Order: sequence, then C-alpha cells, then structure tokens
Amino acid sequence: MRIDILSLFPDMFNATLGQSIVGRAQADGFLDIKVTDFRHFTTDKHNHVDDAPFGGGAGMLLQAQPIFDAMAAIEAETKDQYPKGRVILLDPAGRRFDQAYARELAQEEHLTFICGHYEGYDERIRTLVTDEASLGDYVLTGGELAAMVMIDATARFVPGVLGNMASPMGDSFSNGLLEYPQYTRPADFRGMKVPEVLTSGNHQKIREWRMKESLRRTLERRPDLLETAPLTPEQRIMLQDLRLEEAGDQ
Repeated sequence: MRIDILSLFPDMFNATLGQSIVGRAQADGFLDIKVTDFRHFTTDKHNHVDDAPFGGGAGMLLQAQPIFDAMAAIEAETKDQYPKGRVILLDPAGRRFDQAYARELAQEEHLTFICGHYEGYDERIRTLVTDEASLGDYVLTGGELAAMVMIDATARFVPGVLGNMASPMGDSFSNGLLEYPQYTRPADFRGMKVPEVLTSGNHQKIREWRMKESLRRTLERRPDLLETAPLTPEQRIMLQDLRLEEAGDQ
C-alpha cells in the first residue's frame, strides 16, 4: 500500500511512523509512506500557505493553491504504479473513524491524507477529496496526530504487516465487541492466578470463556456497542445469562 501525507510538519511523521510495526512494514515493503511538505508548493514569495477568510472572521484558512499543486505532483509521481485511491481530509466535521473504517481503508492500494492547520480550509480543497474523517468530537491543533492514528489502525489490516491476519480480527471492536481479558506467564503472579480454563487445554471451553468474557466486558464498559453488534444465537444466550447475573448482584 502507498500512503501519501500532505503536512506542514513532516518531521512529526518521520519520527513516529518509522518505529515499531509500521516502521517494520515499510522496511519489509508492505507499506510505502511518503510525507510531502506542501509549503514547498506555495507561490507566495513569503512561503505563506494561509490567509484571512473573505468576509472576515477569526483565524486563518489554509489556501487552496499549495494543496492543489502538491496533489498534482503526487499524482504525477504515482500514476504509473498506483491508482489515485482515496484522498482523506482530516476535519472535525468528518466521518467518525473506527475499526470498520480502518478495515475499509486497508482495501485500497493508495491513500492520501491532507493534514490541515490554522482555523480551517479554503472550501475548494474539498473538491480534491473522497473522504472527510475525524477521530471524535473535539478539535486538535492540526491533522497530523489524527492521520497517524488512522494510518496505524489501517496498517494493521494490510496483509503482511502483522504477519498473522488473525491478530487484527480479534482486536476490540473488530466484531462489534470489546476484547476478552488475556494473560501470559507466570500463571500465578503475586497471588493473582490465571483462570484455570485457559491452562486446561480444552479449546472448546477456552473459546466459550473468551466469548463470554468479551460479552461481559462490553456489557460492563460499553453497553452501547451491544445495540448494533452482530451477535450469534450462542452469544445472545450468553448475554442473557450475563444480564441475569448482573440483575442478581444488585
């Protein structure tokens, strides 16, 4: 997968995305990430990429010209090897990013992220994009941190990045539920023991325990997820039992 990023602060990405799993994925050729400083494309003699909004108002807006020219340069560089793909504008008013969105983006061969700064964007920049995305109902100083989060979450679904594709499928939210508790050695740490079922070797019992604990954790911490989670008949019975347990404890 090719990932292009338009940002005024490329060093933020170079220091972060070159580490850990994403860094290794680049070294192994599963990801090709390039950061473009769109300030290099401004035609303003003072290298400005922002200006005051027409009609007045607080703050400055990102100008269209540097973004349009940077996008044209990326398209010229990549057109023989990658499709244009999806162009994602980081914006608080965009679609809420989640695990399903990450999996969706991972199907693409080419993604481009536009990271804004200042008060907002010249509206004409939106004609270049296919997606507008947000991490949540809050405002960041710029789009860089949001882009890094989206890239990291999306990369986990790109074949080869994690080595074992079963790993992201078991993550919290991948099946609409929170992930079950997990343990590793030692089996007894300061009197806190691993549940016996996990050391029993009975894979059917382990599967059932994990399913029930995933439902329990979701019921306790994020019951809102249960309203839309695609539960199997087996999970629905387990959930009913958990709710009866919860009612009995009150």
